[in-house]
Amino acid sequence: MESGTENTLYYGDNLDVLRRYIADESVDLIYLDPPFNSAQDYNVLFREQDGTRSASQIKAFEDTWRWDEAAALAYQQTIEAGGRVSLAMQGFRALLGNSDMLAYLSMMAPRLVELRRVLKLTGSIYLHCDPTASHYLKLLLDAVFGPTAFRNEIVWRRTPFSGSSKARARQLPRSHDVIYFYSKDADWIWNAPTVPYSQEYLERFKWKDDRGLYRKTLLKTYSEPTLERLRAENRLIEPIEEGAKFSYKQYLDESPGFRQIDDIWMDINMINPVAKERLGYPTQKPEALLERILSASSNEGDLVLDPFCGCGTTIAAAQRLNRRWIGIDVTHLAITLIRHRLKDAFGDEAKYKIIGEPTSLPDAQALAAADRFQFQWWALGLVGARPAEQKKGADQGIDGRLYFHDEGAKGSTKQIVLSVKSGGVSVKDVRDLRGVIQREKAAIGVLITLEEPTRPMRSEAAGAGIYSSPWGTKHPVLQVLTIQDLLAGKGIDYPVAANRTFKRAPRSKPKDNRTQLMAL
Repeated sequence: MESGTENTLYYGDNLDVLRRYIADESVDLIYLDPPFNSAQDYNVLFREQDGTRSASQIKAFEDTWRWDEAAALAYQQTIEAGGRVSLAMQGFRALLGNSDMLAYLSMMAPRLVELRRVLKLTGSIYLHCDPTASHYLKLLLDAVFGPTAFRNEIVWRRTPFSGSSKARARQLPRSHDVIYFYSKDADWIWNAPTVPYSQEYLERFKWKDDRGLYRKTLLKTYSEPTLERLRAENRLIEPIEEGAKFSYKQYLDESPGFRQIDDIWMDINMINPVAKERLGYPTQKPEALLERILSASSNEGDLVLDPFCGCGTTIAAAQRLNRRWIGIDVTHLAITLIRHRLKDAFGDEAKYKIIGEPTSLPDAQALAAADRFQFQWWALGLVGARPAEQKKGADQGIDGRLYFHDEGAKGSTKQIVLSVKSGGVSVKDVRDLRGVIQREKAAIGVLITLEEPTRPMRSEAAGAGIYSSPWGTKHPVLQVLTIQDLLAGKGIDYPVAANRTFKRAPRSKPKDNRTQLMAL
């Protein structure tokens, strides 16, 4: 990749994307927060499996890994490749058996090998995990990068000490994640992260003379010439009692105004449930956390990669800090969320391309044949809708929803219900959607179909009536849109006064890192 690499979102399996699209030694910094089964009991990941279960689709937000045929194949391919990674995986199997934890490590091993390949010699990688698998991942990282490439085990305390951590029976509450920091070679990009001194520290400078504020600092070791120099500078504080030690005046203006951050991060909390930054993605990390990592291990213009980019926190931080970026995710829903996030936060300033999404009808047909859920999420993303929660016995007949206001900011929220069909359709599907519109008291209903609708379907849709907005515009209550329509740029006919479907990301402000990051 050249220095002018365009910002890119990839839809697909990150292992395939890395092998097909990302060049050797082209990336300056990698951050990954791979899904791990943190919300489940340890026994889930260590449960023995028979190895014959077919591979299951990883749905959006799901962080469960299974020992199945795909995991067994990944394990075998890693073993056959030989080297330290092969030896590590053989050790894991002897210890763990054919468990879901082994499946997790089998899927991670080839991805870490590829990530090392694409990393520049001056590059670094930060792997974010929790104690469920952190000790195994540390050994796997040692096998891939080498033990001497290890730089830090960063402990991120997600919650302040307030008794707010979730209580657990007969064990301590868990309140931290682990972030492993490795470099590829011995000379890596490093900008020491710092924070301003606390008010508590500043209050220690409680004495004052003609030069300014100072604190008394004990002289641990000294020589007679040192004492003479400090006396001449009027900085030596003579001991009052015999045998006591000397002190000297440490002036506030001699301090750099900041302190270097160590490997325990307690000053960045999880995102508040009502914070503007929160977008509803269950594993969303605070932007401040990513900004610290990106500022420490990359420079402006460098290329940052997140192979499990989720709702795009790494991408948003990279965009704000003037880094180039690559994001990869296996769900179309994540790609849709990132699109909205970039638009809300940066407007037209965020320039990027998307690779892996269907751009033609044959592409869409192939996606529908491979995975109907991904097809649904992609189709809903084309019209700015979000998937409906898939709860048993609820929201029957609804694949997605879109919300809007057409009565001003204080008016009631109106909804559009959507049904997405990737197979054969008939007039029955239109009648069913009419019933859903009435049941849900929706303003409009939309049927998105891969196939061309029949004349009876068009006629049935027309019979559903017209929605009239408060300012007099009229819109069909039931609309049928084909994938071909959407690819051609056609959208839902509704009063687009204010789309309220996705929570808006706060507008980005220029970042000043001078107080946060200064090289010591």
